[in-house]
Amino acid sequence: MSDRRKRIHELVIALLAQQNELELLAGDGSGLPSGDPGSWIERNRRVVQRYQALVRSAVTLDALVDQEVNGGVVG
Repeated sequence: MSDRRKRIHELVIALLAQQNELELLAGDGSGLPSGDPGSWIERNRRVVQRYQALVRSAVTLDALVDQEVNGGVVG
């Protein structure tokens, strides 16, 4: 694993630790109030988008730290 990827991974873990509630993907919708497959698919979509936002935040934070350490040169 590259150093950058390891840093991003650690940032994602730190951001996850800051979350009040960690939602997991629903497998079949049986645990949801509504048995409607559309509702659990929509819920899973929102959960995935939340995780994607955390990863984008970690990548951005890593780039900003890298920029500061390297004196404004990102690469």
